[in-house]
Amino acid sequence: MSDAQPNSQQAQPVFHLQRVYLKDLSLELPNSPQIFLENEAPQVEVALNISAQRLADTVFEVAVTATATTKVKEQVLYLVEGKQAGIFEIANIPEGQLDPLLGIVCPNMLYPYLRANIADAITRASLPALHLAEVNFQAMYEQRAAQAAQESQEQADSGLIVPPGARN
Repeated sequence: MSDAQPNSQQAQPVFHLQRVYLKDLSLELPNSPQIFLENEAPQVEVALNISAQRLADTVFEVAVTATATTKVKEQVLYLVEGKQAGIFEIANIPEGQLDPLLGIVCPNMLYPYLRANIADAITRASLPALHLAEVNFQAMYEQRAAQAAQESQEQADSGLIVPPGARN
């Protein structure tokens, strides 16, 4: 009976955030100081990206990258890009649940750090405040999955075999 206990403990799911770190942060003001003389309100465009890679058998790095481009009259006031990463220990998770864990749960844990780091960089540069909005990572994940399924279906319909990374 004592043999069953260690085996059941080994099969327990493991999900642990080991480390959170700012992997990259850049801030550019390509049209300064002339752009500071403009009085028009800036427009902000934000792009998000999520990446994940296996570092070891049960260790993964997940990164959330946000790129914000702020323009005044079609001229860039500033461009800020931050990449917040985390090291996660993940073990004994069913294969079908691993991808959503890496694409939804991990980014949800990292994003508040990224928001704070970008807001801090903008504030320290004496620029108008930028607070990134909340993000529904589940909706993003589902949208990417639907898009990937559609692309796979289109490739199957065309009869062409396209190697990964060769799509336009």
